[in-house]
Amino acid sequence: MRPIFVMVKCEPGKSYEVAEKALDSVQQIAELYSISGQYDLLVKCYLPAEMDVGRFVTSELQTLPFVKDTLTIITFNAFT
Repeated sequence: MRPIFVMVKCEPGKSYEVAEKALDSVQQIAELYSISGQYDLLVKCYLPAEMDVGRFVTSELQTLPFVKDTLTIITFNAFT
């Protein structure tokens, strides 16, 4: 499993609804945070190595109601 982070921009006033729907419908989500700045939510997902990241983001996250935009961060190494 590899982690990815996705920042999500929501329609104004809809970030809590997006967060609730995402947690209910996307099983790969490990953590979800509300954040400040240009984006409203930060989503940490664990994907199987064979899963296409682009297809996952466009089909599972960008299609959630009230999502306006996403920015995906692909990870390389975890330092502990």
